Amino acid sequence: MLSEDIATDIRNAVDRRFESQVDFTAQLVGFPSTRGNEATAQDFMAAAMGEKDLTVDRWKLNVDDIKHLPGFSPGIIDYDNSYNVVGAWRPESPKGKSLILNGHIDVVPEGPLDMWDSPPYEARWEGDRLYGRGAGDMKAGLVSCLFAYDALVEAGYRPAGNVFIQSVIEEECTGNGALACLARGYRGDAAIIPEPSGDTLFMAQTGTIWQQITVKGHPVHASRATEGFNAIKAAYVLIQALEELEAKWNAEKDQHKHHCNHHHPINFNIGKIAGGDWPASVPAWCTFDLRAAIFADDDIQQRARELEDCIQAAAAKDRHMSNRPPEIVYQGFMAEGFALEDMANAAAPISLLENCHQQVYGEALGRSVITGTTDARFFGLYADTPGLVYGPRSVDVHGFNEWVDLESVRKSTQAIALFMANWCGLEKS
Repeated sequence: MLSEDIATDIRNAVDRRFESQVDFTAQLVGFPSTRGNEATAQDFMAAAMGEKDLTVDRWKLNVDDIKHLPGFSPGIIDYDNSYNVVGAWRPESPKGKSLILNGHIDVVPEGPLDMWDSPPYEARWEGDRLYGRGAGDMKAGLVSCLFAYDALVEAGYRPAGNVFIQSVIEEECTGNGALACLARGYRGDAAIIPEPSGDTLFMAQTGTIWQQITVKGHPVHASRATEGFNAIKAAYVLIQALEELEAKWNAEKDQHKHHCNHHHPINFNIGKIAGGDWPASVPAWCTFDLRAAIFADDDIQQRARELEDCIQAAAAKDRHMSNRPPEIVYQGFMAEGFALEDMANAAAPISLLENCHQQVYGEALGRSVITGTTDARFFGLYADTPGLVYGPRSVDVHGFNEWVDLESVRKSTQAIALFMANWCGLEKS
């Protein structure tokens, strides 16, 4: 571990620059970087990395480069204006371990603006809270990667091992941005992903499957509704069958060691639905989007087949749907679950992070499991790199009035900076 004097210098360097860090985060929140609209925010990140003398790699994703790789998910939006950005520090003679600091620039849609207390892309700083879409998930964490590195430089040092700060796209729907970094050759001995983990370390995460289901109806005038086939009502029949399958999977949780103690680890969500063309016409179509979780140790292809079988079995019971079965399309997540605690080489980085957290917070690092997915799976499953998901506390991510706890951001930035200094080693700048 670092000497106490050096560790104090690094922590103080974070504090000296923390107001600038919050201002930078607020500016980044100002970019409405929903999927397909990330380019200007990535320009902002690339410029900041260049100012810190990092070697900047900015490239447009090409599906042909990654579609054959394990972990690939079928995209929803094309990559015509979608760029990854990596800022690299490579010492002339690397002596320490290498480290990836990974965060995603994309945010989920903001929903109805009139349901926010203030405009979602105008960051609002109140006390220890920074409000705005993406403030917690996960622009504050992404910025902490940059400022943790900055703290080492501010204190008069550089990492003695390679450091790759990755600002990636599409974490919220495929993870293909992180996968593209692996395809481009970026590797590390460990990775930290500062998602809003609530100052805990995620030890396991569920996988995720997205399906889009379309039901075809038979349209007639509403005055003869009983003679037609209502696709919207039929979709609800399928949704009820999926709810029963969700309950069945949750009842199996005792068979899955990572999530057996969670009260409801498997969540199915109908996130979008659309159907019909006219109030006075029986709807000829209905499409809904399903997000289904799977256990960390599940076979994703088997679970996908179970979902399909459930939908088709429910449809087979209906005279109309049995003749015109629902169409099932995969777009978005086909994400396997991941458990950090299953990795044999995770003990050393976990132990170091625990020490750094203890040093900053004065208490032990908590461990948790989540019922969602993160980009950590790419590093752990496909690159044999322990992916440590560790970041600040945030409230109402994906909801209205999302905010991040700035004191938590400050402390987690300090812990990440100390981890980097210990893991990579230091050389005088």
